[in-house]
Amino acid sequence: MIYLKLFFTFFKIGLFTIGGGYAMIPLISDEVIANGWLSDNMLVDFIAISESTPGPFAINIATFVGTQAARAAGGFGALGAICATVGVVLPSLIIIFLIAVFFKKLMDTRIMRDIFSGLRPAVIGLIAYAFVSIAITTLFSEVTIADISSFANIDFIGLGIFAIIFILSLLKKPKLHPIALIVIAAGLGMLGYGFL
Repeated sequence: MIYLKLFFTFFKIGLFTIGGGYAMIPLISDEVIANGWLSDNMLVDFIAISESTPGPFAINIATFVGTQAARAAGGFGALGAICATVGVVLPSLIIIFLIAVFFKKLMDTRIMRDIFSGLRPAVIGLIAYAFVSIAITTLFSEVTIADISSFANIDFIGLGIFAIIFILSLLKKPKLHPIALIVIAAGLGMLGYGFL
């Protein structure tokens, strides 16, 4: 049944992802594509939508994927969204509750400090992997991470938009708000892909 599969898949994602939304992307990508719920391009689009809409990334992506997967299986999209969202949130609620109860005793131990010291570099690696895989999927058409041998498939419009937004985000004065950068990127996308 699709609803239980969505719940347990996103429960696993929520349970084994340390470091927040960006660190979730590799695990979400593997699970969602392996189950056939989304294609690579749809997943990148859902990631972009999840980042652009209000709310935590994990909840947004779980809701979008749950809706799409349930509809594709002939079920109710809203119920799929609820199952996936509850699945991704429940591990965090359980862990935060346990940490709140035992926080003082846990954080004063050397083993917990060592665990968190080991987790920090792993989170950076997961975020870097997510960045590289999304960049390749977005800026190259029909090219996977394993096969970037041909630069004939480069999406120069997408690369240009990326470069412009990246440079604008580095400016100190005027410091542009992230919402302004999203609006500028959307406008550049409409101009670049709509008219060119």
